[in-house]
Amino acid sequence: MSLSGKGVSKGLFVLLFMAPLFFHQCKQKPEPKPNILFILSDDHTSQAWGIYGGILKDYVHTPNISRLAEEGCVLDNCFCTNSICTPSRGAILTGQYSHHNRIFTLEDALEPDSMNIAKVFKNNGYQTAIVGKWHLKKQPAGFDYFNVLPGQGRYWNPILKNKENWQDNYDGGAEYEGFSTDVIAGLTMDWIKNRDKSQPFMMMCHFKATHEPYDYPDRFKDLLDSVEVPEPATLFDCGPETTGRSFVGQSIDRLGKRFLENTQNPNYWAQYPDLPFIVDGLDSAAVRKKVYQKLVKDMIRSGAAIDDNIGKLLNFLEEEGIADNTIVIYTADQGYFLGEHGFFDKRMIFEESLRMPFVIRYPKEIKGGSRIDDIILNIDFAALLADYAGIDKTDFVDGVSFRNNLKGETPEGWRYQMYYRYWQHEANRPGHFGIRNKRYKLAFFYGQPLDMKGAQTKTTQPAWEFYDLEKDPNELHNAYNDPNYLSVISDMKNELMKLREDIGDTDKQYPEMVRIFEEYWN
Repeated sequence: MSLSGKGVSKGLFVLLFMAPLFFHQCKQKPEPKPNILFILSDDHTSQAWGIYGGILKDYVHTPNISRLAEEGCVLDNCFCTNSICTPSRGAILTGQYSHHNRIFTLEDALEPDSMNIAKVFKNNGYQTAIVGKWHLKKQPAGFDYFNVLPGQGRYWNPILKNKENWQDNYDGGAEYEGFSTDVIAGLTMDWIKNRDKSQPFMMMCHFKATHEPYDYPDRFKDLLDSVEVPEPATLFDCGPETTGRSFVGQSIDRLGKRFLENTQNPNYWAQYPDLPFIVDGLDSAAVRKKVYQKLVKDMIRSGAAIDDNIGKLLNFLEEEGIADNTIVIYTADQGYFLGEHGFFDKRMIFEESLRMPFVIRYPKEIKGGSRIDDIILNIDFAALLADYAGIDKTDFVDGVSFRNNLKGETPEGWRYQMYYRYWQHEANRPGHFGIRNKRYKLAFFYGQPLDMKGAQTKTTQPAWEFYDLEKDPNELHNAYNDPNYLSVISDMKNELMKLREDIGDTDKQYPEMVRIFEEYWN
């Protein structure tokens, strides 16, 4: 059957008329929303990542962190607003400072009826899940799926709790055979594989590692065996007497005593790897050196297991065909002292504790091998994730999105300083707050418990500390009384007061703090 010329002309006219509309519609088809894989570890400090340089860069085993850095962007000035596990996790999930989300110390909880970024994502068409360390006491809310450790959890054969076996204490849960980092990564991949593929997802994969007692799987037990790891320049920092520092800190010698106690009592609360720890015949300096070697090697081995599983997760995303449309973030909940100042642990405003390592990969938008030195805070993470998901910033979030910063387009008026506060007062690590900019740091150690949960009741003498990070990067000289810095310190005090007013952390509800300010502010 032949077609008439008239019919062909009409059909051609329709085709020519509809084609631009068709191509316009194709052009206007919205991009699929990105998936988000947010990987968080505990205490895996920047000194142990390799990509931040330092004395350990040639000793750590972190090829997959390096891979993320090569394919994404590294933050060089990312900081924690309260350097302790529970408050930092609360800040990440809520985008709020501690005085707003009410998670001040290790003893506080994220209440299920409070707002968090998972609830926002769930209400905006995302599937949400969290696997691994939770540490926020109450049942996770806002997640379609959760399977989390009770408290700190354990490294071997971990017990995890989900909706079906949840109890608001340490009971309940199911045991999973293996090393916790491997188990958590495996459960993460299982959920992603079996997800509802019609929706984008936000998966939070939270490792227990590298928290004390810094355990590791057998495949890394020989890493750094018979190797002498270099020591930090401040391993034998002589303390307040010579530095002018106002606090004693958490000495690495105390960690050595824990090693010895676990050696003598295998049922000690912390089950450290690679024991016995023998110091017979060694003087105090030699003992500290030995404690340092064990701490750092255990941390590096524990971190190697994280890196190993990051590699498995990245390969899995490629196998699933979703790597290009999945934002991958790896960060730690805060920094950690690895012998600097003779310390271990965190909490303090000093650099090793304050700094959060952070790397992000998003092939569609972020240039590989890039780094930014803008000041970014953990309260900004929630706003960034919402921005990527096309969700307007919510009122409860204190932080701001740094999406443009990651593209090398720092917004005008971006913050040039940050506010820090540690609330869980102890005599050797007293309550304090402070301000840090690109060069200077000013901190006020008010030394009061303020009825915080888990705080010690003994007060300490209020004191100021000031450091010029350009001239004194190791923070060995408290220059608060140096007349050369009088005007800088005065300006920073004014900035600190203004910042506290702006964010609503004024302490006006504490009469004792009002008195201390009147007596010690100047």
